[in-house]
Amino acid sequence: MVARGVFLIYHLERSSELTSSDTLKVFAYGLRLDASATAYLCLLPFLVLLLSALWPRLRPSGFVRVYTYIVVVLLSVLLAADLELYSYWGFRLDATPLQYLNTPAEMAASAASAPLFLLLLVSVFITVISILFYLKLIDLKKFELRGGKWLYAGLSLLYLALLVLPLRGGWQQIPINQSVAYFSNTPFANHAGLNMPWNLGYALLKYNKINKELYVYIPPEEAAQRVESLYAAVDTNAPKQMVVAERPNVLFIILESYTAKLVESLGGEKGVTPNLDRLAAEGISFTNLYASGDRSEKGMVALLSGYPVQTTTSIIKYPQKTEKLPQLSTVFQRQNYSTSFYYGGELEFANIRSYLTNGGYDRLTAKADFDPSSYNSKWGAHDHVLFERVLEELRNERQPFFSTVYTLSSHEPFEIPTEPEFEGNDEEAKFRNSVHYTDWALGRFIEQAKQQPWWQKTVVVITADHGHPLPGNDPNFAPSKFHIPFILTGGAIKDTGIISTLASQTDIAATLLALLGLPHEDFKWSRNLLAPTTSPFAFYVFNDGFGYMAPEGTFSFDNVAKQVITADSGVTEEQMQNGKAYMQQSFQDFVQK
Repeated sequence: MVARGVFLIYHLERSSELTSSDTLKVFAYGLRLDASATAYLCLLPFLVLLLSALWPRLRPSGFVRVYTYIVVVLLSVLLAADLELYSYWGFRLDATPLQYLNTPAEMAASAASAPLFLLLLVSVFITVISILFYLKLIDLKKFELRGGKWLYAGLSLLYLALLVLPLRGGWQQIPINQSVAYFSNTPFANHAGLNMPWNLGYALLKYNKINKELYVYIPPEEAAQRVESLYAAVDTNAPKQMVVAERPNVLFIILESYTAKLVESLGGEKGVTPNLDRLAAEGISFTNLYASGDRSEKGMVALLSGYPVQTTTSIIKYPQKTEKLPQLSTVFQRQNYSTSFYYGGELEFANIRSYLTNGGYDRLTAKADFDPSSYNSKWGAHDHVLFERVLEELRNERQPFFSTVYTLSSHEPFEIPTEPEFEGNDEEAKFRNSVHYTDWALGRFIEQAKQQPWWQKTVVVITADHGHPLPGNDPNFAPSKFHIPFILTGGAIKDTGIISTLASQTDIAATLLALLGLPHEDFKWSRNLLAPTTSPFAFYVFNDGFGYMAPEGTFSFDNVAKQVITADSGVTEEQMQNGKAYMQQSFQDFVQK
C-alpha cells in the first residue's frame, strides 16, 4: 500500500489527472493483488512458525527478522527501479529486463539518465521506515507463547492453510491475475493498481512460456479471413519506372528513435532535422507511416522481415523462430547482391546477432570493429564515425550491394560529441539535440555519398526503428508516439513526391522489393505502398495492448482489461473487429513459427 502511494506521488503529473474516486479505486482494486503478494512472502515465515511449534527449541524470531530485512531491502530497490522504468516504458516492472541481461553495459546505458540519487533516497527511506515499523510493532521477540504446544501447532497449521485463499485471490475457479486491478479507461490508473512484486513474480514464472490462448477475440476462421482481406486489397504490380538503374544498390538506413514529432516535413518541430527534411523533398516521402512497436529489436524485425511485433515479448528472443522469417538480406543474396550490416553498438544486445546471423549477411560490423576512442560513454561509436566507416567500405564493396546502417546516438542517454544546438539540460532538450546531431551526421554522409561512383545506381531507404514518447511524454498507447519517417531517395530514384497512404512499418519490406521488381510473396505481413489499396491501415502494439488505425479513425485496446482505451468518433465496430483479428492472427502466427 505504501509502495502504491509512492508510485502515485512519483508520477504526480499523471496522478493529478485522476479523480478522487479513481485514486481511491486504485487502492481498493489493488487490494487483492496486495493480499496475494503478501501471502506469497509469508509462506516461509509461517512454515517456520509451524516448525517452531512442533520443536520448541527452534527459535523463529531471529530467522523471521533476517528474512524480513532481506525482503524489505529487495522490494525497496525493485520499487525504486519500477518508478523510473515506468517513466520510460509505460508499464510496471516485469520480466522485460531479463532480455537484456547478456548486455549489462547497454542495459546500464538505457538507465543512465535516471535520477539515481533520488531513487536511492526513496529506496533507503522506505527500507528504514519499514524496518523501524517492524521492530516497533511486529518483531516476534515482543511476543510469547501462552498455550500448549499442540494448540500453537494447530493454529500455525491453520494460518498456513488459510494463506491459500489470498494466494489465489479468493474462492473463484480461475486464480487471480492482473486484470482484477483494471477498472478504468485510463491505463495509468490500472497500472497504478497493480502490485509490483506480484506482477514481477508472475512475469518471471511466465517468462519464455508462450500462452497459445492469448488474444483470442473472434473465431479463428473469421480472424484469418479478415486479415487476408486486408492484404488481398493491394495491387501487387511493381512500378519499375520509378527506378532508373537495373539491379540498383540498396542502402537501408535505420535511425534510432526518430519520431515524426521532431521532423518538420511530417508536421513536427522546425529546425531539428533539416537534412532529413531536404532528403524528403528530394525523394519520395511517406508521411503517414507508423512503427509497429516501441523497442529497437522489435522495430528491426518489422523493418527487415516485414513481420508484426508481439506485445509482451519479441520473436527476436527465439532464434528457432527467426530462422523461419523472411529477411531482406536473403532476398538480395539470392539476387547475387553483397550484403553488410553496420552498427556502432553491441549486436548481442537483445539477441540481435542471432537474428542477423539467420539473415546470412556477408559481413556484420559492430562496436568491437571501431576504435574505442570513437565511443560515447555508454553505447558505442558515435553516428558520424559509423557513417565514415560505411562510406569508406562501400568504396570497395562488390556491386550491387544491400547494406544496412543502424544509428545509436539518439538513444538514451542522448550523448553527442558536438555542441548542442538547442538550449536546456532536461531530457527533452537532450533528446532533441541528439536527433539534431544524427541529422547532421546523416546529411554529411549523404553529401559525401553523392560524390561516389555508386550513388547514381543506389536506392536509399531512410526510416526509424521506432518513435519516442518525447517530446510531450506521450502515453504508451498514443499514435503520435509511433509516427516515424520513411523516405525513398538516392541517385537511382527518379521521382519525387509525397505518399500519404496510411501504413505500417512492416510495409516497408514489400514496398522496397516491389520497387525493384523483386519477389516479396514470402513477406505476407507486408504491403506494397506504391500500389493502390482499398483498405489502408496501420497496426502497432505496446505492452499488452494494440492500436489500429484506418481512414475513419484510430482506436487503442488494452489486452488485459479487454476494453477500448481510446477511440475516435469515426471508428466503427467493423474496424474494431479488424484490429482484434490482426492482433489475434499475428500472435498465432508467432506461436506457430
